[in-house]
Amino acid sequence: MPKEKFDVLLGLQWGDEGKGKVVDAISPRYDVIARFQGGPNAGHSLEFNNVKHVLHLIPSGIFHEDKINIIGNGVVLDPSVFKKEIENLGAPVEELVKRLIISAKANLILPSHRILDAAYEHSMGNTKIGSTLKGIGPAYTDKVARKGMRVGDILCDDFREMYNTHLKEHFLLLKNYDYHFDLKEYENGWFEGVEMLKKFRIISTEYLLNDLLSQGKKLLAEGAQGTMLDIDFGSYPFVTSSNTISAGACTGLGISPNLTGEVFGIFKAYCTRVGSGPFPTELHDETGNILRNAGREFGSTTGRPRRCGWLDIPALKYSVMINGVTQLFMMKSDVMSGLKKIKVCTSYLYQGKETNEIPCTNETVEPLYTDLEGWSQDVSGITDYNQLPENLKKYIKFIEDQTGIPITIISVGPDRKETIFR
Repeated sequence: MPKEKFDVLLGLQWGDEGKGKVVDAISPRYDVIARFQGGPNAGHSLEFNNVKHVLHLIPSGIFHEDKINIIGNGVVLDPSVFKKEIENLGAPVEELVKRLIISAKANLILPSHRILDAAYEHSMGNTKIGSTLKGIGPAYTDKVARKGMRVGDILCDDFREMYNTHLKEHFLLLKNYDYHFDLKEYENGWFEGVEMLKKFRIISTEYLLNDLLSQGKKLLAEGAQGTMLDIDFGSYPFVTSSNTISAGACTGLGISPNLTGEVFGIFKAYCTRVGSGPFPTELHDETGNILRNAGREFGSTTGRPRRCGWLDIPALKYSVMINGVTQLFMMKSDVMSGLKKIKVCTSYLYQGKETNEIPCTNETVEPLYTDLEGWSQDVSGITDYNQLPENLKKYIKFIEDQTGIPITIISVGPDRKETIFR
């Protein structure tokens, strides 16, 4: 009996596209929701019944009682963050244990990883990457160097010995940095988080996922961050430490590439970025402030104000190509209501020539814009595509024509109800 194909949902920009809301909105179509990479540096915001929830590690299908949620092997997991998230869900732990399963092969973020992260960033001075200081980079570094600890290790009798050995190795590295820290402060809640983890099923989830697909179950793989932050294809070195693209779903969950079905690409109607790195369409004027304030563009993990700018079509087309996107979901179209004119970057001027390619060296490019008419109508209460303002529909068609991919979901507000399905 052939296995069911699985769908992938990921961000196409620099993160913060609204993946959490969309996963929550389309979860009723699926039996299983699985996170395949990233860690607590990713904040997925969901809003329903006028209550906002922010998830960092737990898949966004957790609020649906009949769904299986899986944290895959590609994720790096901080037990202290996990514990806080579980407690903030507002549901009994014994109920959540039935909905959430964790890969034994997911790597742990140790308190010393967070210290190393802070020490590295502090040492870089004015050339900071813009790390969230959650220990992501050092945890992935240990993973690749074959020195990491995994979630399954917490079940071993010598777990504490393993932990102390890693601590000593990290302290040796920290001697190279002028950075002062209090280990107890970083360890606060970590071991309690380990005990919380032990209440959940910790297994080789690749067997379970493939078995579920063999049973005909429908699976959605949920990515974190965005394509332009991918370790290989993003604006290196201003990137995250994992593969955020669709191919990462296979390595991050243990599922064959030939089982990939739809690839849903999420993007904002404009662009945002947190931290350092290239951002060709960034706005430093009042329009940028309008987008930031109207879109509540402040990091759900860090609280940092996001840099805002016009939509970048060359970057969007690049993400579509790399991921094999089959459907586009456009978020925050409501934020642009009231703008009389909208600019869209359709190509770059690079070294005196017009191009649609993103330079691999982070060199400065000049965005070349196409001007479109804006719309004044508040769209937040609209549920029918045909009722949208004509200029918004023209904007949607313009993006579809540029990318060659249909936009099948339009978000017109933060609540799960404020979603138009085409």
